[in-house]
Amino acid sequence: MSGGEQQMLTIARTLMGNPSTILLDEPSEGLAPVVVEQMANTILELKQEGLCVLLSEQNLHFANLVADRAYIIEKGHIRYQGTMAELAANNEVRATYLSI
Repeated sequence: MSGGEQQMLTIARTLMGNPSTILLDEPSEGLAPVVVEQMANTILELKQEGLCVLLSEQNLHFANLVADRAYIIEKGHIRYQGTMAELAANNEVRATYLSI
């Protein structure tokens, strides 16, 4: 199985337990862009069905597709919190933490 297939299988197996919340740790890591897009669509569908998704992700593009809020944690402390739109608009946060 490809990395994307493995990631999707892991999510599917998790959903079999009918959770109210899932934690996804770097789900886009090492995946082809087309698979990342498919995964984003799947996560959005799950959110629309009422599932709470907690995402730990370094891929800003992917996070921006699926996340409502962002938290930047440095050395165990929250250094930034806000909506994804606020994150994108904050030049200081972008320069300090996002390298963009």
